[in-house]
Amino acid sequence: MKTRREFLRATTVGATAVSGIPQLLAAAAPTPPTAADTKTGVAPRVSAKHRNIFNGDTCVFFYNPVKWQPEGGPFSTKAIHRYVDELADSGIDTFAINANASRPWYPSKVLPHILHGYKRGDREFFRGHAICAGATTPAAVEKFLDEQVTFMNRYVDLLDAGVDWLAETAKACRRRGVAPWVSIRMNDMHGQRNFEGSYFNAELLRKKEMRLQRSAYSPTQWLPDYREGLNYERAEVRAMMFTQIKEVVEDYDFDGLELDWWRNALCCEPGASERTIGMMNDWFREVRALTERRAKRTGRPYTFGFRMPGRLETLKTIGIDVVTLCREGTLDFIAPSHFWRTSWDMPHDELRRQVGDRVAIYGVIEDGVNWMPTRSADDSLKRDMRYLSASRELMRGNAAGKLVLGAEGIEWYNFFCTDQAGLVGLDSDYAGMRDIWRLDALRGQPKHYALSDKGGMFVQIPFENIPQVPVVLERGWHQAFRLPMCAEPTDRGLELVVQVVLKAGDASELLLASFNGTWPTREHTRSGRLLLPCGALSHHAPANIGCDFGFPVAQVRDGWNEIVVENGGDKTITVVGIELAIRPKAMRT
Repeated sequence: MKTRREFLRATTVGATAVSGIPQLLAAAAPTPPTAADTKTGVAPRVSAKHRNIFNGDTCVFFYNPVKWQPEGGPFSTKAIHRYVDELADSGIDTFAINANASRPWYPSKVLPHILHGYKRGDREFFRGHAICAGATTPAAVEKFLDEQVTFMNRYVDLLDAGVDWLAETAKACRRRGVAPWVSIRMNDMHGQRNFEGSYFNAELLRKKEMRLQRSAYSPTQWLPDYREGLNYERAEVRAMMFTQIKEVVEDYDFDGLELDWWRNALCCEPGASERTIGMMNDWFREVRALTERRAKRTGRPYTFGFRMPGRLETLKTIGIDVVTLCREGTLDFIAPSHFWRTSWDMPHDELRRQVGDRVAIYGVIEDGVNWMPTRSADDSLKRDMRYLSASRELMRGNAAGKLVLGAEGIEWYNFFCTDQAGLVGLDSDYAGMRDIWRLDALRGQPKHYALSDKGGMFVQIPFENIPQVPVVLERGWHQAFRLPMCAEPTDRGLELVVQVVLKAGDASELLLASFNGTWPTREHTRSGRLLLPCGALSHHAPANIGCDFGFPVAQVRDGWNEIVVENGGDKTITVVGIELAIRPKAMRT
């Protein structure tokens, strides 16, 4: 089987911590792979059973004890098994559980873990992290400390009961036939506002000489110190991370390893030399050899891949050479994404051309839609960002745009944040994930598409794809926007509506739009409503207004679609966003 497609057709479907990091260099540094460790020819492909992957962070079971352990009492394994039951019942075939932030969050035996040195009820243990969580006033700090004690004591409940929650996650997955994978964050920066004092931070991250010095290049970037992560050019950093990876691969019952380079996109100093890139390639090959040895011992394939930005050339400038690793077979999969806000126009087709045919490419659905503010009809709920997991139509549209460009499956990231927010009228729709990877099942279903936008928090320049909106149109200007969509059947009573979102004060009498080459039309309806609601969020914020253009659903084609907007008036307008809906004609208002 020489190609990914041939393979897919053929398949069916701690407590004790190391006290000093320098010791890792001698005791735990990776050994170069031998001929017996590596394979010649094509690396193992990702099985067709891995099509619907759920990535849960280290706190995913612990955020909502009321939901996952409603009977109360000390936190127990019931919550873990109930969560995995929910995933299995929702069609998830693979659970990639995140094991770490900067420190391990499970009871690691080789590195100081997140609760190393903590005694139940010790509020002072968390004080150094308060500023990292945005708590700056005395009252806010005290509230934060109380909340942290309550939250982290759930982990202590499991430790006191002799439970390793990471091992229990794999056990719960095996019980339900869900493939257990582990996801390792490669440069988590949750503690970046207090490197020396936050309990989140690993020992090496506290040391300035171990951190990147040139990764933040502009004072206008969101949180410039968010770029000051671990420098993988340092042997100590590579040794520490290999120790973390080695433990979860060798000592836990997982079938796959994901290195998460979106937490964060920080590796080596920008402008990495060929020597530095070669050094990192060798390090990744050593990780691959580790997974191969594990596969040999268990008799089961051990999948290895990256979640990372989709701008591969930019990644290479910080030492991560995705193209080489894919083409030589070191990686089994890649999962290109944006940071927090989901991508709507990730060019999976172009990525396939770059990385070749030896890896699987997953489409990643993040929970944030874009930064276009919305509200409920009665103004009781207002959000600067919609949570995608509260809307099946948004879920379907985002998945369809990725699958139609060749993504082999879907990975969900931050899906649970909707639940975590605890907002009335917004809940994560777990059942909506079922069959999301099947393009044939998505056709004919209502969908909501959007465009990624500029600005706001969590924008990781220069690693994210460049957003298409907002854009200013002077008199007589026109602008093309493109978006991947899937073609729809014409016998289901569906319509295509394109909503051009303007600033509320912009005139639209001479606004024109066309879709995939249709003759430009001025016929539209101004509306303050979203094309489709997202939970209780149904309207635009007062600052914006939608202009709804209707087109035949037959105009939608598989792959890239083009929307052209023209300002035929004599005053400048601002296109804040472009959203599209495939919806029943009966929904017209």
